[in-house]
Amino acid sequence: MKIELHEIKIEEICTGYVDNDEEGVVGYGGKLNIRPKYQREFVYDDAKRNAVIDTIMKGFPLNVMYWVKNDDGTFEVMDGQQRTVSFCQYFNNDFSVDNKMFVNLTETEQRRFLDYKVLVYFCEGNDKEKLDWFRIINIAGEKLTDQELRNATYTGPWLTHAKSVFSKSNCAAYLHAKDYVAGSPIRQELLETAIKWISKGRIEDYMAAHQHAPNANELWTYFKNVIDWVKMTFPHYRKEMKGVNWGELYDEFNACTLDTHALETEIAQLMLDDDVSNKKGIYFYVLTRKEKYLNIRAFTESQKRQAYEKQQGICPYCAREGRPEAHYSIEEMEADHITPWVDGGKTSAENCQMLCKEHNRRKSDI
Repeated sequence: MKIELHEIKIEEICTGYVDNDEEGVVGYGGKLNIRPKYQREFVYDDAKRNAVIDTIMKGFPLNVMYWVKNDDGTFEVMDGQQRTVSFCQYFNNDFSVDNKMFVNLTETEQRRFLDYKVLVYFCEGNDKEKLDWFRIINIAGEKLTDQELRNATYTGPWLTHAKSVFSKSNCAAYLHAKDYVAGSPIRQELLETAIKWISKGRIEDYMAAHQHAPNANELWTYFKNVIDWVKMTFPHYRKEMKGVNWGELYDEFNACTLDTHALETEIAQLMLDDDVSNKKGIYFYVLTRKEKYLNIRAFTESQKRQAYEKQQGICPYCAREGRPEAHYSIEEMEADHITPWVDGGKTSAENCQMLCKEHNRRKSDI
């Protein structure tokens, strides 16, 4: 890869600055693609954005940036998008710093801003070299998420459409599912969740198979169907519903006839049960009946010791079977609910018994 260092005035970079869905984000007289497909959306908060402007106005150096030089003489921002968008937006009067927009600066201040020189490395090479170099230099900045790196590999019309639906602030997918799906659209977490659901976790395979598809309608339709099913099946919303793996439940149960009233009654009871440690798991449990999703509260060490001493180290199941090895050390035993939790038994000292590991496993498998 060929690399050359250049000094470029902010005025030159801001010339022809455009930021919209149709034309993308461009500058440098239309020759610079500020947000290529592998780049994230703008994620700087106000403090970081304002710090860029303050650095420029004080004449302090910004970190060096990297541009990819294409065969047709155009460029792509490989590293430095957040800083570039920050000073371009300020030049465009999109925000103020210390109650001053660019237009409110004195002529001297404006000239100081426009004449500021940014250090930029021009990088030339093939696609693999560009992407490898991008991954290397990105380590020093805000690390890309796994999905952002996947986006760098599987660019095409499918990804462009998918990002318009799942990866913009207040995008359609976010507005439809923000109460049910965790993560940020601009960090590609919403898109990652949708693909993970539809692909059963095989995200890269799904993106590779659909890379050249004309649109992402299949993904968007599936995602909407999942969320709509959740809203109909569990109409009483609770904050614990956000972040549940709804795709898995939809795939298994969307064709089933479910009693929503009965489900709500059981959910309400489980939410009040102190023994249920994982409240999010309640939604899996009421459909699958698998207690593992609830993380039933474990007996304390004190409760275990109390039951062990009361039993004098004897496993009651071994004793009933007449086994000579009925006595065990406490380390060889495990706590068990005398009355199972599912039958109303609580995680209390009165309901605790110590069993040998073999019998506790066998009882759990019944």
